[in-house]
Amino acid sequence: MAGRSILIAGAILLGVMAAGSASAEPLKLGHSTWVGYGPLYIAQEKGFFADEGVEVELIVMEDPKIRFPALAAGQIDVAVTTVDTMLNFLNENQGYVYLFALDDSKGGDGIVANKEIETLADLKGKSVAYGEGSVSQFYLGVLLRKAGLSIGDVETQNMTAGDAGAAFVAGRVDAAVTWEPWLTRGRQAEHGHLLVDSSTSPGLITDMAITTPEKLAERADDFKALYRAWVRAVDFQKTNEQEADAIMAKGVGGWLEDPAVFAETRAGIVYYDEAMNQSFLGTPEAPGTIAETIENALELGREIGQFEHDVAPSELIAFEVVNQ
Repeated sequence: MAGRSILIAGAILLGVMAAGSASAEPLKLGHSTWVGYGPLYIAQEKGFFADEGVEVELIVMEDPKIRFPALAAGQIDVAVTTVDTMLNFLNENQGYVYLFALDDSKGGDGIVANKEIETLADLKGKSVAYGEGSVSQFYLGVLLRKAGLSIGDVETQNMTAGDAGAAFVAGRVDAAVTWEPWLTRGRQAEHGHLLVDSSTSPGLITDMAITTPEKLAERADDFKALYRAWVRAVDFQKTNEQEADAIMAKGVGGWLEDPAVFAETRAGIVYYDEAMNQSFLGTPEAPGTIAETIENALELGREIGQFEHDVAPSELIAFEVVNQ
């Protein structure tokens, strides 16, 4: 039943033409405090949104458990989060679709482990700290599958990425799926080393702009304008790094409000420009590598009992936004 309803929602998406006219209402976008969303604030500061004919309201909403209900209720128009996270909220009553990619982890996520753990296969039977239901679980699950293992082959210690890193440094677990600064602290620990990081798996931990099929039909032109402004902001960042870091740090704020901290954290990700988006999403006839990431997430979610979605990856992608 759930799979059939999701397929119907996908069919509706594929039938949506770029007829949605630009709206006078601000496009409300919910995001967490993360370096990957910085170019949104460049687009706002430099007037790229206005140039492209769309008004955008950027709203900090830290928890996806808040963002997705808000998106479903029409309180926001766009939510940004990782590819896998969206699938946790997809159900027979509510569809969601990917619009375009914002950033990709390029060494910013990884696994630190005791020195005697030399390969992913060596994690079998070991205590591994990670957040259940988080992108860390997805990342670990995909890597374990490639090594011929599953999540069930490790002793799970459920905790946040920061707590996981701290637990590893303190010697309380054999390995941890975490991010900076805990990757550095973990490999600097006397007993630890970096087992693997996300630089070896591009396109796996990728943040996406996401909406609903209904909202896409209503505001297609606004989403296309949002994307064009994003591309301009990323291009600006490439050639004006110092100014861009200052703008992005101020906009994103929180623990990233210091431009130096922002720049240091930014080193672990890559922003998706126009060419990267076109390659990653592809076309309806030839979907890009996002299809593999979605399929990995679907298979892992079914394997661990998170959900039972039966949907083709291409039915979840609004190809017309990137290929306008």
